[in-house]
Amino acid sequence: ALAMKGRRVALFDADIYGSSIPLLLGLQGKRIYADEKGNILPVEGPLNIRVIAINLMLDTPDTPVIWRGTLASRAIIELLARVEWGNGDYLIIDTPPGTGDIQLTLIQSIQPITGIILVTVPNILNETIVAKAANLAAKTGVRLLGVIENMSYFKCPHCNRVTNIMGEQTSERLAAKYGTIVLGRLPLDPGVNEAIERGEPFILSNSNSDAAKNILEITDKIISLVENNN
Repeated sequence: ALAMKGRRVALFDADIYGSSIPLLLGLQGKRIYADEKGNILPVEGPLNIRVIAINLMLDTPDTPVIWRGTLASRAIIELLARVEWGNGDYLIIDTPPGTGDIQLTLIQSIQPITGIILVTVPNILNETIVAKAANLAAKTGVRLLGVIENMSYFKCPHCNRVTNIMGEQTSERLAAKYGTIVLGRLPLDPGVNEAIERGEPFILSNSNSDAAKNILEITDKIISLVENNN
């Protein structure tokens, strides 16, 4: 969505053990290479998004990454240093759930970090996990840009009835507790899985859906928060 709005975007899938970004962007089968100077070259995704992910370095997507935390942290540091990111406006880093070595490594290695966005699901179990990330941000002095509530509700395509399948909305409570805002809510949409199976970004193939419209609204809020506040 940022790229659709004219921003130059790089995307770093830092979920070493559960890399999924290549599948979401239809990049399975692509590989990362190094140039003659040893710099790592990102894979170019849709709308010229530059992508780095551990799955782009493996023989097959289901090859397990059996590393202890220290090795994963070392890999994160090496990728940050050796990737030829080029000029851009945004570097988006997707992290594993909760807190751990990878999150700490990123916070210690990148200064300053513009902000953290929490992605939650409306139930108490997920809220507890996301709260750990919120507390990590508070203790390390990183700004919380806001909360996105994923799988927030399901809107029946036949009768337009809205059902909270995952549970009651918890993003408002989470945002209030940690002094931030709700950036938006994304509905459950079968089109997401259909887009993944086709190997194309959901927002490009379902631009008229409620989910895509919500994503674009969330993106506008993020742009305003980041660019209007330097």
